Amino acid sequence: MGTTLLTSCGIQWRYHHQQIVPDNHLLSHSQESFSSRAKITAESRKNGFLDGENEKSAWFLKRRSVLVSGVSLVSTSVLGSAGEGLAVVKQGLLAGRIPGLSEPDDQGWRTYRRPDDKSGGHGVGWSPIIPYLFSVPQGWEEVPVSIADLGGTEIDLRFGSSKEGRLFVIVAPVLRFADYLGENATIEQIGPPEKVINAFGPEVIGENVEGKVLSMNVEEHSGRRYYQYELEPPHALITATAAGNRLYLFNVTGNGLQWKRHYQDLKRIAYSFRVV
Repeated sequence: MGTTLLTSCGIQWRYHHQQIVPDNHLLSHSQESFSSRAKITAESRKNGFLDGENEKSAWFLKRRSVLVSGVSLVSTSVLGSAGEGLAVVKQGLLAGRIPGLSEPDDQGWRTYRRPDDKSGGHGVGWSPIIPYLFSVPQGWEEVPVSIADLGGTEIDLRFGSSKEGRLFVIVAPVLRFADYLGENATIEQIGPPEKVINAFGPEVIGENVEGKVLSMNVEEHSGRRYYQYELEPPHALITATAAGNRLYLFNVTGNGLQWKRHYQDLKRIAYSFRVV
């Protein structure tokens, strides 16, 4: 903890050193303390109380005291207080990974809602990601996202269950796929269901979708349309929609055994996806 706090102080000093105004009282106190310790050491040496080893120890203690006073001055000036310093460290640890699962309902299902304060998707020229939600059974948990994953940096979230399957959410700018559609694009503006799955299916499964689409459906919830697809192989349930200036692709998948045993649950997960 001490190392992290010092690092935080160093970062703050680098970016805000021009704003730091040392407290004259603190400087005066530090100088007076140092002068008092120097006088005591001189008197002790005069009276023969310090031998060679003790003199070295006294010098080390004086140096350590000055260093501690310096760190205290910087941390107080930059962070304001120890409590604020810990808050800075805590915020750094939370960035990007904020839990969003609800408590289970009476059927044991939990709802994930993308937290408003979650980092990501705030590049230059882009508004914050509009939150989305979906439901999963007990046992499904968030999985760390890697930029090496299929979908790269546009994968916003991963979830998984070792018994039932896995899912991920791709959030991509609509300008990648269509001309300027305004700040509140709809999935219909991007194209009909056939065009969307042919264009974006490879983004999800990593290969051409020709001959793999078993079904296509269109549903509307709260005025927003969702395209729903089932693909095989590989086993995949994809829900696509658009909101703001982004396209959302929600993919639920599993291996052969998971598909056979938990198909109804996987389908319920896929159809629960909503942008709010």
